[in-house]
Amino acid sequence: MKLKRNKRFTPCPIDDEDELFPNGIFEFNITKMLSFIEKNPDKFALEQVSVTEFNQNFSDLNESHIDSVDICRPVIFAEIAPGKYNLIDGNHRMEKARRLGVKTMSAFKLTVEQHIIFLTTEKAYLAYVEYWNSKLTKPSAV
Repeated sequence: MKLKRNKRFTPCPIDDEDELFPNGIFEFNITKMLSFIEKNPDKFALEQVSVTEFNQNFSDLNESHIDSVDICRPVIFAEIAPGKYNLIDGNHRMEKARRLGVKTMSAFKLTVEQHIIFLTTEKAYLAYVEYWNSKLTKPSAV
């Protein structure tokens, strides 16, 4: 599905204590995302995801924080390309679960429509629309 630019897009505001997930130019407001999920549970289904499929190449994990996290809290994956999801909240929880030998964890898997509204700048939003559309397969000529 091709994304169309929403001319009324408003960047997700950032409050002082908000947790953000930066990924290059794309920065998501995780605090606002979690609040929205909590207030709209009928729009988000919990799924079980395999811990072993989680990408373990995060070098910026805070080792002292890993022990304190609650692996019962769901993690969040965002659809960053058609059918491809990346972990955007819960890296420490996933790592702790992996170390404990836990096989699956609860997760919310947000579609592009569900998570794009949590981008924190218009520049990121416009770049994301372009990025997403570049990932769509073009129909072959007949």
